[in-house]
Amino acid sequence: MSAPAPSPLAIVDVDAAHTPERQDEVLTDAALAFVAELHRRFTPRRDELLARRGERRAEIARTSTLDFLPETAEIRADDSWRVAEAPAALNDRRVEITGPTDRKMTINALNSGAKVWLADFEDASAPTWENVVGGQLNLIDAYERKIDFTDARTGKSYALKPAEELATVVMRPRGWHLEERHLQFEGRPVPGALVDFGLYFFHNAQRLLDLGKGPYFYLPKTESYLEARLWNEIFVFAQDYVGIPQGTIRATVLIETITAAYEMEEILYELRDHASGLNAGRWDYLFSIVKNFRDGGAKFVLPDRNAVTMTAPFMRAYTELLVRTCHKRGAHAIGGMAAFIPNRRDPEANEKALAKVRADKDREAGDGFDGSWVAHPDLVPIARASFDAVLGDKPHQKDRLREDVSVAAADLIAVDSLDAKPTYQGLVDAVQVGTRYIEAWLRGLGAVAIFGLMEDAATAEISRSQIWQWVDAGVVFAEEGHAGTKVTADLVREIAARELAAIRAELGDEAFASGKWQQAHDLLLKVSLDADYADFLTLPAYELLG
Repeated sequence: MSAPAPSPLAIVDVDAAHTPERQDEVLTDAALAFVAELHRRFTPRRDELLARRGERRAEIARTSTLDFLPETAEIRADDSWRVAEAPAALNDRRVEITGPTDRKMTINALNSGAKVWLADFEDASAPTWENVVGGQLNLIDAYERKIDFTDARTGKSYALKPAEELATVVMRPRGWHLEERHLQFEGRPVPGALVDFGLYFFHNAQRLLDLGKGPYFYLPKTESYLEARLWNEIFVFAQDYVGIPQGTIRATVLIETITAAYEMEEILYELRDHASGLNAGRWDYLFSIVKNFRDGGAKFVLPDRNAVTMTAPFMRAYTELLVRTCHKRGAHAIGGMAAFIPNRRDPEANEKALAKVRADKDREAGDGFDGSWVAHPDLVPIARASFDAVLGDKPHQKDRLREDVSVAAADLIAVDSLDAKPTYQGLVDAVQVGTRYIEAWLRGLGAVAIFGLMEDAATAEISRSQIWQWVDAGVVFAEEGHAGTKVTADLVREIAARELAAIRAELGDEAFASGKWQQAHDLLLKVSLDADYADFLTLPAYELLG
């Protein structure tokens, strides 16, 4: 350690009766001192950058446009710089599986046959204190090969395969906006991002180096190159603190906000010694478009979520620009999520859904992506086949520079280029998915199977943001049976009440009462209908989380 450690963080346990088992193994004095120092050095800048987000959103509301930044034009024009060469463990990323860090998922994801596991402390994990601490323990145990699991319901046992068959872990901490109320320093909560990153890095950086890998991260919800610069400063400090070489950390940034889409090159430049690639985080990206242009009028009204495929012109502009940007700078371009959950009980429906997944991954591989995401182990071989067909024995296709791609600033926000309109069923779907996801999240589940898809917080954000936007814009449906129906707050409340009654009838009174259904219903309506739009539904939801 290069400096005397400050006093450890004061641990404020909201409910002492729920202190996670083995908590002391994670919250050691040395680890807490490191997190405290991260907080002391970097939280003030994080606060400034969150305030800057608000200022930028106000500017978008005023102008209804975005553009590439004139002040960073020299970085984009300079063809000489590249990101650091990928370490061996991150050179082939043709299939990545995502999921929370519970014990069973940890084993299944590492064993899945995917090249990478995104070990998620963010959108696929509800940040209960048990999940935060338990996820850290599960990863430590996995690296120590001390992890196993027996399903109490089925009796099935799970254990790790040989080390050479395991996926490489890329850990995703929480976004900058979330606090961790259980850890406080100098009278305020520590940002969840610094808690997740700090505990994981402190405990595992050397362990991972000993295994021939390293501390690799996915950075979520980044909105500007200045936020990437802050992460880079954190990485430099952290590597010096524990005494490992600079450049050991590698970060892949999710381009899942519309503002970041205009700063892809700048984000890679800021992180260039630690950058690994960019990812097309499609669901949060749609949420970000609605969020930022929610009051921009009819031209920005997004149709039903399921109507916005990756072949929509403004989504094609986003993904093609991402591939070109990454390959120009020597970085990996990673494609979006296949959220389908295979259903072996309905072979016909299953095959139709698998065909859509296959077409999606074929498109990504053909467009030049170096890999892509799936949410279920059964989809790993499908995605792998799509990329194997294009890559063969090559680890990636960074040599495909995609110089044919030319994307103008207006192309990225041309929502009205999509030939689809909001529908009544789309509104019903948004209420259903939003209610069911929020209820599960309040019970501590972040990755939830709903209507055959693996949903996470991003899809709930799209649901409530579209409801807000459609009400604000006064959308009028045109489809048969609902032609002329206007989206109003009262209509949303009516649909939500009907959905709640249907869930009660489906579950029975006892099971309904034991869940968080009324809270979920009320919260969905709050974040969907309040005039004061909440930046993230997880902020008010966190206040209700046990």
